[in-house]
Amino acid sequence: QVVFELRHEYKVVDLIKVARIARSTYYYWIKAFKRPDKYKEVKETIHHIFHKHKGRYGYRRITLELHRLGYLINHKTVCRLMKELGLKCLVRLKKYRSYRGRTGRIAPNILKRDFKASKPNEKWVTDITEFHLFGEKLYLSPILDLFNGEIISYHIDKRPVFSLVTTMLHKAFDCLNEGDCPILHSDQGWHYQMTKYQHLLKENNITQSMSRKGNCLDNAVIENFFGLLKSELLYLQEFESIEQFKQELEAYILYYNHLRIKEKLKG
Repeated sequence: QVVFELRHEYKVVDLIKVARIARSTYYYWIKAFKRPDKYKEVKETIHHIFHKHKGRYGYRRITLELHRLGYLINHKTVCRLMKELGLKCLVRLKKYRSYRGRTGRIAPNILKRDFKASKPNEKWVTDITEFHLFGEKLYLSPILDLFNGEIISYHIDKRPVFSLVTTMLHKAFDCLNEGDCPILHSDQGWHYQMTKYQHLLKENNITQSMSRKGNCLDNAVIENFFGLLKSELLYLQEFESIEQFKQELEAYILYYNHLRIKEKLKG
C-alpha cells in the first residue's frame, strides 16, 4: 500500500527494494486492490445482524447467525471483518451481593459445578442482581434452567426483600411437571438461608444446593447471564425513567428466551 501511494514520487523499482518485496508480489497486490470486495455482501449482513441485536452479538454468535442464513464462513474471518467494521461488544461489570453472613442453615454444594442437564427441570440456578438508575434501584431475581439456559421464572422489585425470592419461586412451581425433582442452586445469600424459603423447596420436592462461601464460580451460569444482561441492555441503551428500564428489562428476558441464539444449543 505504501509503495503504491509513493509510486508517483519515487521509482517503483527503488521502493520495492527498500520494502524488501518481490516485483511480482507488488503487482499481485496492485491487481488485488482493483478487485471488488468479495466480502461486501457478508459485511453488510454482519452489520445488519449486529445492529438488529443492538450490539449484543460477538463474532461467535454472528458466525452462527450467518451459517443459519446460508453463508459458509469461518469464525476467524467473521472476527477479522468485524474488526474492520469497528464492531464489538461491551465489557461486563460487577453484580449485587446479598451475602450477610450466616443467618440460617447453609445447604451443601450438591451441584458441584456440574452445569449439564439431560432434561428440563433437572437443575436450576438462581441469584439476585441490582440495577441503579435515576437515583433508584431495581432488583431482579430469576431462575435459569441449565438444560437450555431458559429463564423459567423471575420477579422484579424495588427492594431486595424476601418476597422478591418467594414470588419468583411460586412462578417456577407452575413449570414443574409430575415427577420433577430439580436441584435449585444459589449462593449463600440471606434469602436462601431463610427457613420459609427452604420449607417451600421441600414442599415442592426441590433439593437445595449452595455455592461455597466467596466462590462465585460455583454459580457461574447465572453470573454469566447477569453479565450478558448488563452489557447487552443496561450499558448499551439509554433510558428515560426507571419504569421504562423495567419494561425494557422484561422485553430483554423475552428476547433472551426466544430470539437470542445460544452456542450451547449450537445456534
